[in-house]
Amino acid sequence: MPKQKTRKSVSRRFKISAGGKVMRRVAFGRHLRRNKSAAHRRRFRKSKLVTGNTARRVKRLLAIA
Repeated sequence: MPKQKTRKSVSRRFKISAGGKVMRRVAFGRHLRRNKSAAHRRRFRKSKLVTGNTARRVKRLLAIA
């Protein structure tokens, strides 16, 4: 059986935590930051957790599950 290949676009967008959870960046944080509040901009620093079927699909595309 051939090796499972990793989808490179997915590997750039998502990271797997040490506990095996799928993490992603927060959307809308790249530009036009001046008109966002400071609290809103601070929230962009943290990664968000991907849950449910989406996490399962991402793991499959990363050739993990």
